[in-house]
Amino acid sequence: MRPQRMFRVMMESYVQVETSNTVIEEILGLWRARIGSQYEAYRGHVYRVYNYCLQFRLFSEEEREKLAIAACFHDIGIWSDDTLDYIPPSVAEAKKYLASSGLEEWSEEIAMMVELHHKPSPCHDERFPLVEVFRKGDLVDFSFGLFRFGISREYVRHANAQLPNAGFHRFLLRVGFDWMCKHPFNPFPFIRW
Repeated sequence: MRPQRMFRVMMESYVQVETSNTVIEEILGLWRARIGSQYEAYRGHVYRVYNYCLQFRLFSEEEREKLAIAACFHDIGIWSDDTLDYIPPSVAEAKKYLASSGLEEWSEEIAMMVELHHKPSPCHDERFPLVEVFRKGDLVDFSFGLFRFGISREYVRHANAQLPNAGFHRFLLRVGFDWMCKHPFNPFPFIRW
């Protein structure tokens, strides 16, 4: 292993995984009853996505808050509207939250982060670079670290140990299978091209 790579791997293994965040706890607390038995699984997913995003570069406090909000709402439509076609309701719930919090000026950016988080190709938007950061962070978790975008395997393992999956991917497979049985001609409604 090259010295620079070895140093980065060593440093990442010491990077703390954020397991508590005021914004995330506040938002998810509002949804706890609605999410029900999947609460811990979704909470873990939200935190892992958030932590993976934070690995790409240093962020301002405002950017970190935007990432936290997007992480909370990006899949929330699964529960708000009981559907695998969850992107539109997730965007709507994020916008409602932002309006009620006096953060309407973030609506377009966070809506794009939620809307495009399953886009198969990179999102190049000079106005909103967090859209691509968030897409990559979600893909790291969704793929179990198969796609890491420069994040070390060690950091992914460390994050997964700190924030267990708690059956989140199993839940998605079950919901996805049920959806595909009912909608065979629209099996992946959450993909955005």
